[in-house]
Amino acid sequence: MSTRVEKTVMVNVPVSRAYNQWTQFEDFPRFMGGVQSVTQLSDDRLEWVAEIAGVRRQWEARILEQVPDQKVAWAATEGATNAGSVTFEDVGGDQTSVRLVLEYEPEGLVEKVGDKLNFVESQAESDLERFKDFIESEGYASGAWRGSVESGGPVGTPGVEDAAASRGDSGKAGVSGKVAAAGVAAAAAATAAAVSARSGSSSSSESEQETTVSGAYVESTPVTTPVDDGAVSGMRGVGTDATDGDIHLLTDEEIEAGASDEPLQASEQGKAERDLGSSR
Repeated sequence: MSTRVEKTVMVNVPVSRAYNQWTQFEDFPRFMGGVQSVTQLSDDRLEWVAEIAGVRRQWEARILEQVPDQKVAWAATEGATNAGSVTFEDVGGDQTSVRLVLEYEPEGLVEKVGDKLNFVESQAESDLERFKDFIESEGYASGAWRGSVESGGPVGTPGVEDAAASRGDSGKAGVSGKVAAAGVAAAAAATAAAVSARSGSSSSSESEQETTVSGAYVESTPVTTPVDDGAVSGMRGVGTDATDGDIHLLTDEEIEAGASDEPLQASEQGKAERDLGSSR
């Protein structure tokens, strides 16, 4: 399943300067987080190497359409499956609207977890902001390529279907050892959290939540209504009123008298309060 990201930034430079800088693909590591290198193999072919959150990806992309001061559109031909476009709009007053549209297919546990956390969306937004800071602070573009690329007419905004040749190409992907361990730990933590939520939720208001990890379906687990000031359900001296889900803090006298910090049935709680009434 693919994910689509759309982000726009307003840059305080003329459209030609913003576009000219974007055509300097090999400068991308200067403002794109995680991009280690971009090598221009020809006018319409690029080789990318990136590492984000320890996940290393290498891929080749083909520029499908490039129109000076207007647009650059691409699609991967091997490696990580992705495609998209960057468009430039002159809005007057030496300002340019730069719009990025990216569609990609996350692969593996770490990328799929990152996708659920909107990691790529956040990365794209911060990259555009860094591009804005970079071009505005420099005051000029580091270079320019004013040629055009056409692939039989306008291509619109390419999607992952245009990068079909890159699907299943795992030979270009790698994950560092520490990230693989982190991914296993994340999966274990998610499973533990699911079990904990189930065991402590039988008497409170519940909502059904589904968790998908690396394509595997984890059985729906009831999640208790959140409580302010942190998760207190596992703390000594805290009980749950079985009638309405409110938190009941046990007093020292109740604890010394043997009151349980486990959820009480309504009848049991009433009896405990009557037994302890004289000592409060």
